[in-house]
Amino acid sequence: MWPFSSSYKALAESKQTQRVNAVSAAPKFSPSEHGAFLKATASEIVDHIRRGEWTASQIVSAYIARAALAHETTNCVTEVLFTEALEQAKILDDEFASSNTLRGPLHGVPISVKDQYDVVGVDSSMGFSALVGQPASTDADIVALLKAAGAIPIVKTNVPQTMFAFECCNPVFGRTTNPYNNKYTSGGSSGGEAALLSMDGAALGIGSDIGGSLRIPAAFCGIYSLKPSPLRVSYVGAGVPVPGFEGIASVGGPMGRSVEDLEIFCRLTFGVQARSLNLAPISYREPKLPEKLRFGYYTDYYTQASPANRRAVLETVAALRSQGHECIEIEVPDPIESFDVFVGLTSGDGYRTLLSNIKSDPLDSSLLVIAHGSALPRFLGRFAAWIIETFFKDVKFANALRSSGAKPVREYFQWTARRDKYIATFYDQVWNKHVLDGIIAPVQALPQVPHGKFTTIFSLASATTLYNVTNSPVGCIPVTRVDPTKDAITEEWTKAPSPSLVEAALYRGKNPIYDPVAMEGMPVGIQVVGRRWEDEKVLAMMRVVDNVLGKDRGFGPGNWDGRNKS
Repeated sequence: MWPFSSSYKALAESKQTQRVNAVSAAPKFSPSEHGAFLKATASEIVDHIRRGEWTASQIVSAYIARAALAHETTNCVTEVLFTEALEQAKILDDEFASSNTLRGPLHGVPISVKDQYDVVGVDSSMGFSALVGQPASTDADIVALLKAAGAIPIVKTNVPQTMFAFECCNPVFGRTTNPYNNKYTSGGSSGGEAALLSMDGAALGIGSDIGGSLRIPAAFCGIYSLKPSPLRVSYVGAGVPVPGFEGIASVGGPMGRSVEDLEIFCRLTFGVQARSLNLAPISYREPKLPEKLRFGYYTDYYTQASPANRRAVLETVAALRSQGHECIEIEVPDPIESFDVFVGLTSGDGYRTLLSNIKSDPLDSSLLVIAHGSALPRFLGRFAAWIIETFFKDVKFANALRSSGAKPVREYFQWTARRDKYIATFYDQVWNKHVLDGIIAPVQALPQVPHGKFTTIFSLASATTLYNVTNSPVGCIPVTRVDPTKDAITEEWTKAPSPSLVEAALYRGKNPIYDPVAMEGMPVGIQVVGRRWEDEKVLAMMRVVDNVLGKDRGFGPGNWDGRNKS
């Protein structure tokens, strides 16, 4: 990182002091006193309140205690809303006592909010010191909708600097670690949400996704998430690093500890206009699945998947087949073109707008390639790409480098046309050719990534950016955990001809990034993909997948086992 400025230091220290004081005032977590509340899904919490067995105050107190523990373990919280949450819980309890009527489907449910979303009275700084001290005067639409249904925000959660990285770290709030092993990242950009929810620090969370930001953290931390189709959920009141950018749609979506909780979120938010004027007028629709589903699946995409990620897909396929569902192996068309389109569009202005809010803040190391690579004069970038392709035989890296950098408007239009052409090709060669209900795919090539490593292996995100390019709704489900015996590296990974530079870093040399021994016990997830606008069907297919895999996998409410390695 670059040297700190005095103004940055003062603002960061002030925010961190506020956070420490607020978290330290929380009650200590007690398994005997609070444990039962953490084992309930959001709908189960509401059912207990309806029957008069629990109160909103009891539930919120339990999750506050757990959120404090999660923060002490992973540094996942940015803004602390404990006092306001307890006040709101009492209001709900008083309402219910006098009327015997619930506020809504999330009455008394503690939720967490990714830092970019406005919550009245607190900042949405997104880790930029320049945005500190600017509390929101209104709630983001998505927050307001959940609060109207009775949900109670208890914290906001951490994000990477610029929210365009997969290492959850920024100069104001610091680094969020993985709750299973603090040498590894929680992912990004919704990494604070994933770490908190993994440890039962909230019952439901709000995240967002432009390149994998709902799915990568969910997979790394062993929780569930859904990236909706664009224009299903209002994005008004969400801070974005590049206002006006529409080349790749950023979408808001749920993160939680069960598919059922994701469904509740979607029922409350899909197609509800609120202040947004451009949502598709499609409210939640009850899906009707065929008795036997037809899935396509693949294990390798742009980058060869690790043994653990391959196993997660194949175990899911085997479980589906055992229940009579059809699964066929498919090939995704032109992976290089898909990632080039993502890079070409997102780098349209050379990432100048994305980086503009950093101002005098130190630059996080995860952004070094973006900040400096895209700033190269085009002739130098093309020369570097030629060297990489000619001497290192890495066509993928070379193409991505050629695609990056600022572009004249006419060229940007050409990239948009390439995006649309790729979407049409994908639908023709995948959905229509194979007549699929859904797709089962890896979330990334690796199950986990150590801190600091995303700087050089950013192309791992290609497995998720594919579905941002195609505007597909995608769910993430935890499947299994890394097993050093089952997931050991073999010659298939170490002696394959002409690996890319990224694959060589992942699987070869003295210290390969993929280390199933160090990663032992950490979660491995999959993507469940549907056609655009079929978000409800994706949720229903996620239920099917979750059920065939079995409920004894050790994921879901109350299942975090405290295995945090130092």
